[in-house]
Amino acid sequence: MNPHPSHSQLPTEKEVSSGPKEKHSLRPSFEEIYQRHADMVYNLCLNYLQRAQDAEDVTQNTFIKIHHVLPSFKGKSSLKTWIYRIAVNQCLDFIKASKRQKRSGIMISIHGDEEQDRSFYLPDFNHPGVKMEDEESVQKIMYHINQLPHKQKTALLLKSVEDLSIREIAEVMKCSPKAVESLLSRARSKLKKSLK
Repeated sequence: MNPHPSHSQLPTEKEVSSGPKEKHSLRPSFEEIYQRHADMVYNLCLNYLQRAQDAEDVTQNTFIKIHHVLPSFKGKSSLKTWIYRIAVNQCLDFIKASKRQKRSGIMISIHGDEEQDRSFYLPDFNHPGVKMEDEESVQKIMYHINQLPHKQKTALLLKSVEDLSIREIAEVMKCSPKAVESLLSRARSKLKKSLK
């Protein structure tokens, strides 16, 4: 008997969302969730943070969080969008913590020159999925995406990079599909102006 179940033997997201909630529920184990969604979470973190090491750290934090809160998953949304929501929140927490550290660094380096201080706010771009010859242009685009408000940035990345539907993005962000469409419209408009 194969000790490692094949992908086809694992419960589907539909079964997880609509299956019975009793003790022997079809909710997958943490190991199954990690096996199925680790690449998805890492790619999201990498596109959100643009640094491979940061993406690895936040992916680890995301699955630690999933492990802690998995018993509370009620199937009100799909498992995939539930995981996306946790990953996005972990990315936002990481960015907030990084900004606090940068502000502290600027205060410590108050006698440094202005250009050095501004550099704390520039993304340290390190994306292994980008070819070297394309790095400069992609870095410019991602820099301007990073200037968007977090909700606009999240909606834009989930739609344009992760290819989620409007309904799925609404589930991830806990808002209406109409609100997602508005966020995308504003994000694209701002990005278009900033890239001129």
